[in-house]
Amino acid sequence: MRSLRIRKDSGNDYRRYELSLPDYLRQLFRALLFSGLLAYCFYQSLLFFFLSIPLALLYPFYLRASLRKQRQRKLLLEFREALSVLSSLLGAGYSLENAFRLSGRELNSLLGENAMISREFQKISEGLKQKLPIEDLLFDFSTRSGLDEIRNFSELFSVARKSGGELETIIRRSSELIHDKIGISEEILTLSAARRYEQRIMNLIPFLLLLYMKLSSPDFLRILYETAAGRILMSFCLFLYLLAVRLSERILDIEV
Repeated sequence: MRSLRIRKDSGNDYRRYELSLPDYLRQLFRALLFSGLLAYCFYQSLLFFFLSIPLALLYPFYLRASLRKQRQRKLLLEFREALSVLSSLLGAGYSLENAFRLSGRELNSLLGENAMISREFQKISEGLKQKLPIEDLLFDFSTRSGLDEIRNFSELFSVARKSGGELETIIRRSSELIHDKIGISEEILTLSAARRYEQRIMNLIPFLLLLYMKLSSPDFLRILYETAAGRILMSFCLFLYLLAVRLSERILDIEV
């Protein structure tokens, strides 16, 4: 059992994403615009727009998973830089505790004091001043990060510290593994960039076609908006469209 319990005030929990008010309002505005576009193109009805407002209010919370992944990816990139700095300081002959303290200062210079990893290393430095075991401090951070790479590093670090292993080698090797994973992830993103662009274009095509038909031949689509059968058909088309958008997102959401 770890001697350090994870406290509510021990730091940010990167496994959860809390929307700030500006973030929420920005995403809500986008959702309302999209709802208005759907209401106009598929139903030509203000009633549908007002009925969709509750869903628009919930949409920002739906995006939290995506925003959380983006933040965790950024944290992993920063953690890679931290391991590189830490490895170089250990190689220069600094003790482990001093290496962590100096790494925090270096990260402040490289990434800024507001960077996530800079704040985490500052917390570790403060914990060391309080004579807390460094293994427990890393375990706390790795648990809150929600990242397997950081958790695996914490476990390897703890085992090596207790068994007298080469910490510099472990840190350098962990940095290389994270670098390789990030490289593979970036290569996948590069290869799928064209497909993502095509996906965005395809998502717009139904709206462009409907808007074109509305402008060029408004009477041609009138039956779809003024009859029960037409509204049912448009509802079915909307369902298929939203399903296709969701499936395309899942297909392109490739994790390493």
